[in-house]
Amino acid sequence: QLLQNLNLNYPGLEGAFLPDTYVFDPDELDINIYRKASQAMQKQLAQVWPQRTPESPLKTPYELLILASIIEKETGKSIEANLISGVFIHRLSINMKLQSDPTVIYGLGKKFTGDITKKDLITDTPYNTYTREGLPPGPICTPSPKTIDLVLDAPNTNYLYFVAKADFSGFHHFSSTYEEHNKYAKEYQKQLDIYQQKKAAAKQ
Repeated sequence: QLLQNLNLNYPGLEGAFLPDTYVFDPDELDINIYRKASQAMQKQLAQVWPQRTPESPLKTPYELLILASIIEKETGKSIEANLISGVFIHRLSINMKLQSDPTVIYGLGKKFTGDITKKDLITDTPYNTYTREGLPPGPICTPSPKTIDLVLDAPNTNYLYFVAKADFSGFHHFSSTYEEHNKYAKEYQKQLDIYQQKKAAAKQ
């Protein structure tokens, strides 16, 4: 009903409202506040959408919103966001699965225990980008205006993979081949195992 009142042809409300500071009267109707925030998101998407290239695999502003939400969850480092966007754009362009952990976590909902497992990655949901090709059916969070801008500003890149650095800095290694990616992934897993062992020993 709220989607109808906002004139949004979306499957859900996730990502529909632009995160911003809004000024309103204390007695303002709820719907007016929701409408103002949703219209701000539509305006943001409309401003950015014309910047896409003819080769872009994104077909609608809503797909732009979905991809921006994934990037928002993939990194806390804004300096890497456009490169991560480039990786996903590249994958979409060659019909390669996105394989994004945050989409898997979103699809699991309350079933997610806090640590993603191999079982989680093969548990099929509409949001599991390991089991399904293309974008998930909707956003997985509300992306910031900056992240939305970065999606269509993504560089052309040969990178197809990225994995967190083993120093736990929050930054990533980017790779063009699976062999290189696998090397970095093993380094990260090795350091993660050491960290978890030390953490478990400290509790004893």
